[in-house]
Amino acid sequence: MTEHHHTVEAFRQAGHALVDGVADQLAALPSRPVWQPLPDAARARLLELPLPESGSTLDDLVATALGDVLPHPMGNGHPAFFGWVNSPPAPAGVLATLAAAAMNPSVVSGDHADVHLERTVVRWLAELVGFPHAPGAGLLTSGASAATIVCLAGARSRALAVAGHDVREAGLSGAPPLVAYVPAEAHSCVRRALELLGIGSGAMREVPLDGGRLDAAALRAAIAADRARGAVPGMLIGSAGTVNTGAIDPLEALADVAGEEGLWFHVDGAYGAFGVLDPGIADRFRGMERADSLTLDPHKWLGVPVDAGCALVRRGDDLRDAFSLIPPYLRQGAGGEVGTFAEYGLEQTRPFRALKTWATIAARGRAGIVEQVVRANALARELAEMIRAESELELASAPETSIVAFRACPAACPPERLEELNQALPGAVQARGRAFVTGTIFDGRETLRACILHPETEPGHLRLLVSEVLEAAGELALE
Repeated sequence: MTEHHHTVEAFRQAGHALVDGVADQLAALPSRPVWQPLPDAARARLLELPLPESGSTLDDLVATALGDVLPHPMGNGHPAFFGWVNSPPAPAGVLATLAAAAMNPSVVSGDHADVHLERTVVRWLAELVGFPHAPGAGLLTSGASAATIVCLAGARSRALAVAGHDVREAGLSGAPPLVAYVPAEAHSCVRRALELLGIGSGAMREVPLDGGRLDAAALRAAIAADRARGAVPGMLIGSAGTVNTGAIDPLEALADVAGEEGLWFHVDGAYGAFGVLDPGIADRFRGMERADSLTLDPHKWLGVPVDAGCALVRRGDDLRDAFSLIPPYLRQGAGGEVGTFAEYGLEQTRPFRALKTWATIAARGRAGIVEQVVRANALARELAEMIRAESELELASAPETSIVAFRACPAACPPERLEELNQALPGAVQARGRAFVTGTIFDGRETLRACILHPETEPGHLRLLVSEVLEAAGELALE
């Protein structure tokens, strides 16, 4: 046998063992604790692994992965995991990840499958959420944080070009100050993008929202005041599902103001935009299709294995104007009408994210994804009713999508200790191992938030979460 044949056979043997081990792990997840701290010995083994002098066999690597890594997960594969906005990995995406790694392309340009599949996947994502799409007007990213930087770079470039300033040549020196109008509940990635793009967090103006309604007159007055002082109102941000409560901003009203005032309208749909597939709340997303840019995270509600984000724009040339730079050694494909992916974003070497995204969507189809979204939202409403029925829990906000924000108020806890108790409560629930919930601050108060994304979460898991929160809160109240 040739050395290549031996290598392939070794890969085949180790691969089968790994797939079997992964399948066993997935099958056992629901019967195991959602999350537990690593045993000290396991943590030490991972932290103190010496750099090997000689290579390990594939069988040895698989044994380590199955013995020291897979048994100690974050917890998001379990149906009683309600933390952050982390879905379980879709099996179709897990398998496709292996195939994509076996190809290992740089998805930039050329006539190979990965390039064309990404074009299709981006179109599929746009079609799923009802966003208008033209070839080249979008690309996959590592996540919504990167996608937000991409989109707002396009907004910055266009706004300053209209003001007569070429930011790519001159930088921000000498440019008029840009202003971004951002709701208070916007994801932190928006502020980070503004800081990294040199616009600065000081350029953020809070969008006047009251009870989910936009005070358009106050917003227009703020825009006029900024123009009067020589600033350039550049962009208006809205959220199609905030991370704290899943609330949907008044997107149509925001789109109206952005259109009338000539602002770039950006919608953060990382988590919530797929909620538009739920007929019961689809009207709440009206106006999202009018955005200049929209970010999505297929690795959230869709369950595509991390990482898989997406930046969609109305006009691809806005991104091309912001990013396109073609050195002589990268000219392949640059002369086409659409050009290369590197002309539309930050990355030059780009991984094959499209295969796992394609597989995850294709395995369910549009109907299956719609069913999953509708079900998750219904479970959130069911959890809210369970919380309302408990005298020692209070709902912080009625759920609009699949996030439920609530607080504990045990009778044994003095009012002055409630903030301290609710701050400690997520960690106490997590340590018990039967359910997993995380915390945040909403309306200035410590708040628990349960995000329902797992396709196998059942009402019994919701009841378990409620009982775990009540028991842990009761214990904390007596400390």
